[in-house]
Amino acid sequence: MAESPAPPRDESEVAREICLRQLAVRPRTRAELAGALAKRGISEQVSAEVLDRYDEVGIIDDAAFARAWVSSRHAGRGLARRALANELRQKGVDGEVATEALGELDEETEAETARALVERKLRTARGEPDAVFRRLVGMLARKGYPPGVAIRAVKDAIAAQGAEAAEFAEQIDADALADAEGELDRGGRPSE
Repeated sequence: MAESPAPPRDESEVAREICLRQLAVRPRTRAELAGALAKRGISEQVSAEVLDRYDEVGIIDDAAFARAWVSSRHAGRGLARRALANELRQKGVDGEVATEALGELDEETEAETARALVERKLRTARGEPDAVFRRLVGMLARKGYPPGVAIRAVKDAIAAQGAEAAEFAEQIDADALADAEGELDRGGRPSE
């Protein structure tokens, strides 16, 4: 006796399964789930219905996702607000929601994290002080730190290393530091 073919599955059921599989790996934003559904050929109407329902019951929560993302990526990777804002934007988090989550990371905490990153890297840094200085400032810049914060953190850490390093740190021009801080506006774009 031949088995009868399985009945066609409901598109909503397929969409829910896709979302649950995605969420089983890690929390996702609504935009990420919508992208996964579109990629699998789920209609926009069914996608919206499923995602709206998941929103209602709290299975997806972009604000909670953003807060957790900021906390985790700042603590784990040492990323600054600018880099975190970019990541949240790429994940499809609304700008207002991202701003609120990033508000929990203040300037003082960001500066402390920059100093801790520099101190950790400085222990194994080799080379001329000016080359070490450039590498460390570059490392912080890649993590999204503003130039002024990066330069100040590196200067302070180098100054604490000993007499020769302190002498080098003293040569770092405070005016250059102020210029570096003025090079970028609050949004990370060149000022005019």
